Amino acid sequence: MTDGRRAAEQPTGLRERKKRRTRDALLHAALELFTTQGYDETTVDEIVDAVEVSQRTFFRYFASKEETAFAVQEMVESRFLSELRQRPAEEAPFEAMRSAVLCAWNSIGEAIEETVTVELHMRTYRMIESTPSLLAAHLRRSIDLETEIAEVIAGREGLDIRTDPRPRVAVAAFSGVMRVTGQLWGHGRDTSMESLRALTENYLDQLGPALAGNWHAPVEPVTAGPALSTRQLRPRHVPNTS
Repeated sequence: MTDGRRAAEQPTGLRERKKRRTRDALLHAALELFTTQGYDETTVDEIVDAVEVSQRTFFRYFASKEETAFAVQEMVESRFLSELRQRPAEEAPFEAMRSAVLCAWNSIGEAIEETVTVELHMRTYRMIESTPSLLAAHLRRSIDLETEIAEVIAGREGLDIRTDPRPRVAVAAFSGVMRVTGQLWGHGRDTSMESLRALTENYLDQLGPALAGNWHAPVEPVTAGPALSTRQLRPRHVPNTS
């Protein structure tokens, strides 16, 4: 690399790092204020004052307060979708979703820690669930995400979600488990990503037995539950019971 090229590229790198630091500082300040004094009670002025920047700078990075509240969740969801799109084509739908979310949890903790602490992320999750306006937004975002996941699954299987209900049904079951594990983790004592990953894996492994198993038979504790039977749950193999 020539000195001229290095000199031309260095300012760009510095500018990008400075922009990243400013965005992270705004996000961290916003989440701290939301979780300590309340989302509705926090103003954009208070957020920018905490970082000593202008409102114009805030809106350069975030469209609204709501966007900051869901910024980390957006990052997690994007990582999951990226992993799902990269899963091998031969994997069954549930196997692909299960593998994608567990792979995402393997690396997302470090990414979250680069922006906010995992403990702050957990407090934010609780704050969203206890704030009516954010809970409504969370439901809306969840519906949009489920549609996007169903479209990815349908594309993998060569199906049309407008005429074939199986991708939406599969994603609805998967998403239900993810909501349960998120709530349990959010109200638990262990704030680590490892605990969330383990909880997610354990509950996903109970999906097959819960849907197709004999509930009157003895069942092992969830921490030692049987592995998910992806072959049994593969939508294209669902038997015709009519």
